Amino acid sequence: MKSNYEFEWKGVMPAVTTQFDREGNLDLNSFEKNLLAQINAGVHGLILGGTLGEASTLNEEEKLILLKKALKVADNKVPVILNIAEQSTDSAIRNVKNAEKNGANGLMVLPPMRYKATEDETIKYFSDIANSTSLPIMIYNNPIDYKIEITLDMMDKLKGFSNINAVKESTRDITNITRMINRFGNRFSIFCGVDTIAMESLVMGAHGWVAGLVDAYPEETMAIYTFIKSNKIDKALKIYRWFLPLLELDISPQLVQNIKQCEVATSLGTGYVRKPRMSHSGEERKRIQKIIEESMYTRPDVSDYKELL
Repeated sequence: MKSNYEFEWKGVMPAVTTQFDREGNLDLNSFEKNLLAQINAGVHGLILGGTLGEASTLNEEEKLILLKKALKVADNKVPVILNIAEQSTDSAIRNVKNAEKNGANGLMVLPPMRYKATEDETIKYFSDIANSTSLPIMIYNNPIDYKIEITLDMMDKLKGFSNINAVKESTRDITNITRMINRFGNRFSIFCGVDTIAMESLVMGAHGWVAGLVDAYPEETMAIYTFIKSNKIDKALKIYRWFLPLLELDISPQLVQNIKQCEVATSLGTGYVRKPRMSHSGEERKRIQKIIEESMYTRPDVSDYKELL
């Protein structure tokens, strides 16, 4: 069931969470509820199997179950993109082919995992993947967490692949957006991958936002993006300032637990994580809950953004 769904790399694309029940099994009903909330809010795509999706705890069968469920829920309203994060080229290509065969609309691809590949090895890794599929690809550039930086010179060597279309920019250096635009124009769509600098990145010309807190707050996230792209910066800034204490929960090794605790507060998730992760308890849970409760108490009405969609 290969995909022939064409889409534009732009807008808000949630890095969606995987919903589990108390025993750690997939909870597809809760997964569907969250996806529908994202789609109804107006997001532009769904990205499965990232860190927030707890991909490292999922087997290949479970990933395909989630992919097929998401494709059914999306119903061609938005693209469904599968994350590829593997230790070997062969494993990556096998997963890419499975994703394409089972209907994925696109891919987000990380550099090789665990091994800190050289520049030439990283370029060859991405090249081999691009040559193995017709699916559009977003390169994930996150040297802070994954220790491999995809430099502009490396992107220059990858620009010849017509299906490498986008970059998830997570270097934390906002000026990198301007450097990319100055060098490549609109050759690559640039997505901010760090919630706490999303507004700044969008104002500087980023085409989209791979978001985390959107999983619990889809309308607020969409409102910020929509108002910025409609040149209503003051309206976006007011929401963004309210949102920042929550967005800071995304830049933590425990971002999955943090965001899932937020999902419980907004009735968009079960809150359960899969081992070895453990849900927050004690003082840390109280600290996160205090941030959530204070934000919920002052939660703004953002519904007017929908008039601009």
